[in-house]
Amino acid sequence: MPAPEPTPPPGLRRFADSLAARLFALTLGAILFTEFLIFIPSVSGERTRWLNERVTAARIASLALEAAPMRAVSDELAESLLMKAEVLAVAEIEDDMRFQLLAPKQPIEGPPRAVDLRSSTMMGRSFAAMREYVAPQDEILILSADGAAEGRVLEIVLPQAPLKASLVAFAWRIAGLSLIIALVAAALIYAVLDALVVRPMKRVTISVEQFSKDPGSWSRRLSPTLRRDEIGRAQNALSGMEDAVADAFRQRSHLAELGSAVAKINHDLRNSLASAQLVSDVLAKSEDPRVMRAAPRLERALERAIDLATATLDYGKAAPRPPRLQSVGVRMVLMEAADEALNGGGTRLEADVPAGLTLESDPDHLYRIAANLLRNAAEAMAQAGTREACIRITLEAGALVFRDNGPGLPEKAQANLFKPFAGSSRTHGTGLGLVIAHELARALGGDLTLLETGDAGTAFRLALPGLPA
Repeated sequence: MPAPEPTPPPGLRRFADSLAARLFALTLGAILFTEFLIFIPSVSGERTRWLNERVTAARIASLALEAAPMRAVSDELAESLLMKAEVLAVAEIEDDMRFQLLAPKQPIEGPPRAVDLRSSTMMGRSFAAMREYVAPQDEILILSADGAAEGRVLEIVLPQAPLKASLVAFAWRIAGLSLIIALVAAALIYAVLDALVVRPMKRVTISVEQFSKDPGSWSRRLSPTLRRDEIGRAQNALSGMEDAVADAFRQRSHLAELGSAVAKINHDLRNSLASAQLVSDVLAKSEDPRVMRAAPRLERALERAIDLATATLDYGKAAPRPPRLQSVGVRMVLMEAADEALNGGGTRLEADVPAGLTLESDPDHLYRIAANLLRNAAEAMAQAGTREACIRITLEAGALVFRDNGPGLPEKAQANLFKPFAGSSRTHGTGLGLVIAHELARALGGDLTLLETGDAGTAFRLALPGLPA
């Protein structure tokens, strides 16, 4: 059974998986790759230098032969010149005639390869330098170069093995130096990037991880930064998101507490409304003409209140009751809503709606929409002290328009018009009236929008299916 592989320590494994380790490895690899690209012309230059040294030594030997009588030297001197030049033989070619300057002292064996230094290119020298590393050990180079005098060509025979050994040693030196340079440069670059990139990203990552575990009680938030690069923008965005989510959780907590209180109040309210409904049933049997006129309206008001109290218990579902469509007299519903919303106050109502106008809709939904719009307008004008406060309801292009002559809505209220607890312009308003009216209009297949607002007043447009264009 094979032995289990050793598990790296948690700290080392965490570092290996981190952005810092990958950044360091990437930097080191990039520098080493750049050094490799530089190595090719470097080894080409080293090869050219090594060959030129042999050419120079061969030229010196040829000059020594020029000074000798009959261009002949002793065997001892010839062997000494060959050893100093580190070559096997030297010949000179002039006017297509070949003169053997230094003859080989032993038979030359091995595959020959011609090398001409007179007509080489940079690309050719680079390929030739890389070829030296894979050349056979016993290869013989026949080197051609310019001679000591013009018009002469030196032909030098030398083994390839010393050249290969010299280039291998050069490669090891370059590799060691490159590795040192790469490590130092990678360490410096890593230190800079660690301070500018890795550490800020660590703070952002830790904050995101901790915040995701418990966003409701997370208190160690990121502070905004003055950096304007991508990391700075990400940190500022995360800081803003943490503040926004924390505020949302606080609001959710408040809403949960409010919902619990409303549920308790709603329970008691339903009991009180049930008792009031029993009283209204008794009043409905009265023969008093005034009671007979008021009892149906009171009965409908109690029914709406009971339905509303029942629906409030399901408020957390964030969906209004599905509409129960029936033929609705629009003007009658609007006048009933005005009786409740205006409550005999100082606001005058002008309903420019035909008495016989009907449409298929939910009377309770339409009643609540109109009551909320009328109540909001009347309370806003009363708070602003509007003289001769008036609300006019008109039928315009397939919609009911509720227009008042109040002070208009402030910019903050306009921006948060249909957001709960945010769109009210009144001192003690909750902003729920317009939200409920907007949801009910959507449930009826229509829409509620702000038509205009300003010093001359505010107008809301209630579009409903079935209204004449």
